[in-house]
Amino acid sequence: MTDLSFRARAPRADSYAIGLAVCSLAFVSCSTPQSRPQRPAVAVAVVAARRAPVPYTLDANGIVTPIQSASVASQVDGIITRVLFDEGQEVTRGQALFQVDERPYRNAYEQALATLSRDSATAANAKKEVNRYSKLVEQRYVTKEEGEQFEATSAASDAVVRADRAVVANARFNLDNTTIRAPISGKTGSLLVRVGNLVHANGATAMVTINQVRPIMVRFAVPASQLPLILQYGAHGGLPVTATPGSAAPGASLADSTMGAPVDAPAQLTPAGSARSGAQQDDPPPLAASTSPALGTLSFIDNAVDTTTGTVTLKATFANANGSLWAGQFAATTLRLFIEQNALVVPSQAVVTGQRGTYVYVVDGDTAKQRPVAIERTAGGIAIVASGLADGARVVTDGQSRLTPGARVLIRSPNDSAGGGAAAGAVGGRGRRRAKG
Repeated sequence: MTDLSFRARAPRADSYAIGLAVCSLAFVSCSTPQSRPQRPAVAVAVVAARRAPVPYTLDANGIVTPIQSASVASQVDGIITRVLFDEGQEVTRGQALFQVDERPYRNAYEQALATLSRDSATAANAKKEVNRYSKLVEQRYVTKEEGEQFEATSAASDAVVRADRAVVANARFNLDNTTIRAPISGKTGSLLVRVGNLVHANGATAMVTINQVRPIMVRFAVPASQLPLILQYGAHGGLPVTATPGSAAPGASLADSTMGAPVDAPAQLTPAGSARSGAQQDDPPPLAASTSPALGTLSFIDNAVDTTTGTVTLKATFANANGSLWAGQFAATTLRLFIEQNALVVPSQAVVTGQRGTYVYVVDGDTAKQRPVAIERTAGGIAIVASGLADGARVVTDGQSRLTPGARVLIRSPNDSAGGGAAAGAVGGRGRRRAKG
């Protein structure tokens, strides 16, 4: 009886032992850490931070303004018989522009000459009479009163002659003004009168407007906060100013040879291995003369700050030899105050703005590290670093959005696209092969 009970309970004990073993194996299996695949490297473009001279510039939008503008009007009444220039033609000072019918004025001039000739003969005869009667008065053949009467007649004749000469001069003036000449040198505008039109002296409507275009001025305004620097460096004028017609205010260019800035930063700030020397087939065509920057000098600083805008008005004078600047045209202006020597510069796209300020990714070996930096200012696609970065440090200029601190990187070939497609594909393939391995 006892043996049978024991044998009946034995299978239950075996089942319990087997279950306990299975649970132990499952626990060991669950507690063993699984190996995670290593994250693939991120393809990035890098540039080495370099020291370079950087010009300190002020950018503003300006308006081209002629130094002189003259509205040509007639000084005599008459009919226009000839127009001696074409609309839009550049004329020189004194050049004949219009011819008014001169016949009535020539007749008046000749009449004034005839009157002067007649009165001059009368005055000469009166003077002879004075000389003759003065001797007779001395010999007391005539009275002194008669002699004084001849003197008065002679003086009156002289006055008439002087009046006649004034009439002749006025007639000559009117005759000369029948040929209307350019008061200044410059470019003519629209022609407002034609042959056969009647013009009046000092008419309210101008016959044509002339704007002086060589030289010419550009008027622009800069923040009043920059006034101390402007007064320090430009109180006596002569500061270089560039103007690009028909465009918005650009940033200062490091390679602005026209400004004379000895900057070689662009060749140093290109991605590793991508420095270019000389023109290549992919280079854009040269700018046309109408859009090429013009070089001038600062010639005027206004004597007051505009309280409504908080700006001060400046004017720069340009030789405008190629005629690229036109009156009334908008132009992007760049005023260079000085050159900051030995500035630490990186491309602007390398600087990232986060919640805690600006930072860059620095590549150390094959790892990207996040480093906070202080940016002094930006100029023409570059950033001047005030602190936080060492000379020669390699900063990431493309691919920051895919980076995290400590991420592995692969420096992209300069021939790859901006998105790093070829390099990213190669990196992805390597990562997959490593994961499989």
